[in-house]
Amino acid sequence: MTTSRRIGVLAAAALVGATVAAAPASAASPDVVIAEVYGGGGNSGATLTSDFIEIATAGGTVALDGWSVQYLPGSPSASSKWQVTALSGSVAAGGRYLVAEATGSGGTVSLPTADAAGSISMAAGSGTVALVQGTTALTCLTAADCAADPRVRDLVGYGSATVREGSPAPAASNTTSVARATLTDTDSNSADFAAGAPTPVNTKGETTGGDAGGTPAKIHDIQGTTRLSPLAGKKVTDVTGIVTALRTFGSARGFWMTDSQPDADPRTSEGVLVFTGSTTPAVAVGDAVTVSGTVTEYYPDSPTGSIYQSTTEITGPKWTVQSSGNPLPAATAITPATVPGTLAPDAGGNTEALPLEPAKYSLDFWESHEGEVVSVQDVRVVGPSTEYYELYVTTKPGENRTDRGGTIYTGYDSPNTGILKIESLIPFAQRPFPQANTGDTLTGLTAGPVEYDSFGGYTLQATTLGEVKDGGIQREVTRKQSPSELAVATYNVENLSAVDDQAKFDQLARGIVQNLASPDIVTLEEIQDNNGPEGEGDGVAAADQTLKRFTDAIAAAGGPRYEWRQIDPQDLTDGGEPGGNIRVGFLFNPRRVSFVDRPGGDATTAVSVVTERGKPHLSVSPGRVDPGNPAWANSRKPLAGEFVFHGHTVFVIANHFNSKGGDQPTHGRYQPPTRSSEVQRGQQAQVLRGFVDQLLKADPLADVIVAGDLNDYQFSPALKTLTAGGALTDQIDRLPADERYSYVYEGNSQVLDHILTSRALWWVDYDVVHINAEFAEQASDHDPQIIRYRPIL
Repeated sequence: MTTSRRIGVLAAAALVGATVAAAPASAASPDVVIAEVYGGGGNSGATLTSDFIEIATAGGTVALDGWSVQYLPGSPSASSKWQVTALSGSVAAGGRYLVAEATGSGGTVSLPTADAAGSISMAAGSGTVALVQGTTALTCLTAADCAADPRVRDLVGYGSATVREGSPAPAASNTTSVARATLTDTDSNSADFAAGAPTPVNTKGETTGGDAGGTPAKIHDIQGTTRLSPLAGKKVTDVTGIVTALRTFGSARGFWMTDSQPDADPRTSEGVLVFTGSTTPAVAVGDAVTVSGTVTEYYPDSPTGSIYQSTTEITGPKWTVQSSGNPLPAATAITPATVPGTLAPDAGGNTEALPLEPAKYSLDFWESHEGEVVSVQDVRVVGPSTEYYELYVTTKPGENRTDRGGTIYTGYDSPNTGILKIESLIPFAQRPFPQANTGDTLTGLTAGPVEYDSFGGYTLQATTLGEVKDGGIQREVTRKQSPSELAVATYNVENLSAVDDQAKFDQLARGIVQNLASPDIVTLEEIQDNNGPEGEGDGVAAADQTLKRFTDAIAAAGGPRYEWRQIDPQDLTDGGEPGGNIRVGFLFNPRRVSFVDRPGGDATTAVSVVTERGKPHLSVSPGRVDPGNPAWANSRKPLAGEFVFHGHTVFVIANHFNSKGGDQPTHGRYQPPTRSSEVQRGQQAQVLRGFVDQLLKADPLADVIVAGDLNDYQFSPALKTLTAGGALTDQIDRLPADERYSYVYEGNSQVLDHILTSRALWWVDYDVVHINAEFAEQASDHDPQIIRYRPIL
C-alpha cells in the first residue's frame, strides 16, 4: 500500500498492570516499543515546532532509567554515528512516554511537556530510531548487525531507511509521522507502522501544549466554503458538537462530531473528524463535547505534490464532555436524485480554492458533507467486497447498469457519480464485514460519516451497516470449441509465482478447464519468477517452476497437458511487484496446435518478420517485440509466437502494457485529471502496431491475434492507434455496450484486457468470461477472454 492511513480491522493488544522485564529485539518485542516517530518538527509547512519520539508498552509498567533512544540517518555511510538521548522515569501500562528532539524555526504548536528531551535533528522523510537498554551509542550500521545487538529493544526504519525491521515503515514528511497501528510488534516496520498526522502524547496523557489560546470557532467555520479550511494550521477552541461516530481501531483513531445548530450555507459541512492517532478517544456517541486543537488538512502523501484531496481534521485535540446521551443530528438521506450527475468543474488544474457548488458537482456535494453522517437504503453493490473490508454501491440504480448488475464505465466524460464506497466503523468482533458480489443488494439502512479516501474517493464509514441480499450472479462458462475451431484466450493471473499457495493454482486451473473449456492457446500476463517478490534483487528471473505448478494444476483439474513458451526478462527491468519479474507467456495444447520453435529469442533480441516463399515468419519464436525500445522501459515486452493449427500459420502476440500508476484519480483535487501513463501506452501501441503492420505487409491475409492486458479502455488513444484503418478489430467493441468490461475498479466495470484480430479472422466468436472481477472470492482481479474461429485453410 501507500502511505495512506488505510485501515484494516486490527486487534488491540491487551494491557496489564504489572511491571515486566523487557525482551531482546532479536525477537518481536512483547512489551515496550517505539510507538511513533516524527522528524518534521519546525520544518516548512509543519504545525509542530519540534521532532519527537513516543514510547509505549504493550505489557506492564517498564522502567526506562539508564535507557536511551538513538537515531541514525536513513542511508548511513561508514562514518555515520548514532545520536543518543538518555531516558529516565518509566512508561506505565497503557500509557505513553514522550521524547522531545530538535526544535526548528517553523511550526506554531509546541509539544506537550516532554518526559525526556534531546537535540537530535531527525530527517522528516527517512531515518532509523532505536530504543536501547543503555546509553552508549550503537555501532551497528546494518539491519542484521542491529538485530544481533541485545541492547536494542525496538527499532523502526522509515522511508528509505536501510536499517529497519523487515521492510521499512512508510516515508513520513513535514506534516506526517509514522505510528504503530497497534502495540503488537511483528518485527516488520512496514506492517506495524502507518503514516498520519503527528499525535504526541506524554505520560500525563497531554496531547497539546506550548501555545495557549486559539480562535473560537464553529465547525462550519473550520470547514469553510472551499475544499481547504480557512483556519488550516491554526489552533481553534470552543468547537462544539455531538459525537456521531468513533473509530476505535487502527492508526487513524478519533471521533466525528456534528454541530446540531447548522448555518444556512449548503457549502459548509457541519461535521468534522477529531483525530487522535493511535489513541482511542474517551468519548461516546451522543456526547456533547467542546474541543480545542489544530486544524489540519490531511493528505495521504506530501501536501505540496499530492494528487488527492485532503481531509479537514482537528489534530492534537483536547476536549471536555459537557453531557451524554444526546440525540444525534439527522443524517442526510442519499436518494437516486441527491448527487449531481456532473463530477467536477473543468478547472484546468487544482480545484481546492474554488468555491464549492454542491448542487452542481458531485465532488463538491460530498465535500460539503465531509464529516457529516449520511445514509443510504437498499443500494445495489457494484464493486465486490475486498480484503481491505470495503465495497462499492450505487446510489443511482439506473446509471449505466451492466447486464449483471454492475455500473459500466463508458468514457472519460461520463463518470458514474452514483458510486459510493462503503467501509465499516463497527469492530469486526461485533459485526464481520459482509462478503458481497457485484449485483447483490445492501439491504436496509447503511449510515455513517463521510470521509475522503485516496483509495476510492468519498467513503461512507458505516456505523449502521445493512445486510447483503444475494443478487444471484454465477461464474460464467464458455462453450467448448469445435474440432475445426481454434480457441485463443488471454488471462491475467495476478502475480502468480511458485511460492503461492496451491489453492491459487487450483482455482486458476479450474478457470482454464471448466470456465474457459481448455483453450488451445492461452496468453498469460503477470507470471512471476520462481521466488516471486521474496527474492527482490537476487538475480532470479526464471519462471519454470511457476509454470510447471500451473500446468500441473491444469492437468490435475482434468485439462490438457499444456506446454509453455516464454522468455525470462532481465532482473528488475519489467516493472510490476518489486522482485516478481512479471512477464507474459504462452500456454498451448500440443494435441491441438503446434508451436514453431525458432531459437535465438532472449530478453534483448528483437523478433523480426522474415518472408519466405511469399509468406511471413518470425525470425525467432518466441521473440520479444523491439525490447530495447524506450517505450518498454520498466514495462513488460510483448512476446510474439508462431503457431500452426491444421497446417495453417497463426501469429499470436501476448501483451501487458504499462499500468495506470501515476495518473491523477477521477476523484482527486486536479480536474480534469491528467492521465500521464497514457503517454507510454501510446508509445507502446505505436511500436506494437508497427510490428503488426510488418506482418500484414508481408501477407495482408495473415492470421494475427493481439491479446493481453493493455491496461487501457477501448476508447483510449492507445487502442485507437492499434485499430486505426481497420487493420485490427478490438473484439470488445462487438459486444453490447453493457457487456464491455473485464475488470472492476472503484465500482466501475471497465475494459483493460483485449483481444484484437486481423482481417483474415473474418468470423470470430468472442466471449468475456466473468469469473473473477465481480466476485469477492477471486483467483485474479481480471476476467479472462476467449475467441474461437475457423482459419481459412
